Amino acid sequence: MHRFLFDNTDIRGEVVTLSDSYQQVLENNDTLPARVQQLLGEFVAAVSLLSSTLKFDGILTLQARGDGPVPLIMAECTHHKALRAIARPNPEVDFDALEGQDLKSLMGDGMLAIIIDPDKGERYQGIVPLDSDNLAGCLQHYFDQSEQLPTRFWLTSSEKAATGLMLQALPQQLASVDENQDHWSTAVQLANTVKDEELLTLEHSEILYRLFHEEQIRLFEPAAVRFECSCSRARSANALTSLGRAEVESLLTEQDVISIDCQFCNQTYAFGAQDLDSLFDDNEHSLH
Repeated sequence: MHRFLFDNTDIRGEVVTLSDSYQQVLENNDTLPARVQQLLGEFVAAVSLLSSTLKFDGILTLQARGDGPVPLIMAECTHHKALRAIARPNPEVDFDALEGQDLKSLMGDGMLAIIIDPDKGERYQGIVPLDSDNLAGCLQHYFDQSEQLPTRFWLTSSEKAATGLMLQALPQQLASVDENQDHWSTAVQLANTVKDEELLTLEHSEILYRLFHEEQIRLFEPAAVRFECSCSRARSANALTSLGRAEVESLLTEQDVISIDCQFCNQTYAFGAQDLDSLFDDNEHSLH
């Protein structure tokens, strides 16, 4: 992911191309129909771009829920650019018949949430309806509706890569209000000419040159984005101990092993009767 600034005006941008990390997301969602994969790629690119707005350690989550053929898509990225994502299509839907359908048709009536979860501090959640044909439009609506800065997105994905471009107006510092508005309108109009194929195949510097060669742009060193899941055996153990020892013992009388599956990376954590003492002894020690 590359950050860039427009000199002499108050606009910044980010451009991202994900390949290895995106492939790992797809491997963990390996039964997805092609159109849902493509949509998940847009969410992955978008959450990577949005993570650039985090100024502290924490996680930014982009989550869409609806009543359509795809009731859930969720992507997360940390301040340190660790990424994970899932999509949960309805297994009874014939997605071959829905090829080419837009976001609203696939998700149905629903909501898009942007959730910011800092390591220290209060959780924030902003919500907008899924009222656009594409994710970029929903995100634009979110930023237009919120008190945050005007922001635009261009997103696309293929079987091999997920990519996106973001422009964001900054608080006034370098130019007048009128100058910033003119620069913003021009930058958005130029960015609107970018083609999906260009985003997917060209180097970032070449994309920016093609779009903004008449502007003065500063391109910063790239930041690597990687796939990483935050699940662990310890977190799974904490989920069990929160049920209480009696409930866990009851579950173990019904089944020999309690398995906890991670939705994001398909890792399974198994707990049996032999784990009871360590589970609850550790929990008791941690409480005192």
